Amino acid sequence: MTGMDSNTAPRTRTIVAVTGAGTGIGRATARAFAAEGAHVLAVGRRAEPLNETAAGHDRITPLAADITADGRPELIVRTALEMHGRLDVLVNNAGIVHSGALGTLTPETILPQIATNLIAPILLTQAALPSLEASRGVIVNVSTSVGQRAWPGNSVYAATKNALELLTRSWAVELAPHGVRVVAVAPGAIATPIARHQGLTPEQMAAVRKWQLAHTPLGRIGRPEEVAWAITQLASPAASFITGVVLPVDGGAVVA
Repeated sequence: MTGMDSNTAPRTRTIVAVTGAGTGIGRATARAFAAEGAHVLAVGRRAEPLNETAAGHDRITPLAADITADGRPELIVRTALEMHGRLDVLVNNAGIVHSGALGTLTPETILPQIATNLIAPILLTQAALPSLEASRGVIVNVSTSVGQRAWPGNSVYAATKNALELLTRSWAVELAPHGVRVVAVAPGAIATPIARHQGLTPEQMAAVRKWQLAHTPLGRIGRPEEVAWAITQLASPAASFITGVVLPVDGGAVVA
């Protein structure tokens, strides 16, 4: 696997950076790339979960960094280049949710979501762009399929993810002349700790899962590994003619 055109012989192992790699989809994605032979820089806020992601996977290097902090996008790219000399794939996976109906929203709930889900991917992608152009690499953004429909109580989160999808399409056209592909996956109901990180009670989480199951035609919750598979496939040479696409991985939720 390589970020280069499929007709070009790979020079060496693919170098991948994954944000939000401490748990859930990010952890599964880092491990999936490593299993395919890539070297992975696993980025997240907390060192302990990142170390768990890397445990038993010698191709995964953890990097504790808050992607919303000043200078962190440049640090992430610089670390990849210092370790491996280039960057082939950037996975913008990190995201946070603060639920709230209109009328209850505050700057404390709105601004962190915009900073993490939207501004940070823009700045990190911008910092990585020279390296991705040099390697004819791939950018993979992680959105949400539910954000393509009305999502009462989570409008800010959905809005940031919809904006990320627009960036995916816009960047795909903008960067195509430079040999860089830009794609996205839109997960549906996936078994990750994101609801727990919101501070929901067990009863609230059970209600969320009930609602998700009722709106998922395949009738089950997805696994992080299923989203990771889609990410690695879209980043692979076999997908070298695919750009600008947003692929739902949601058990049919977006079309139901």
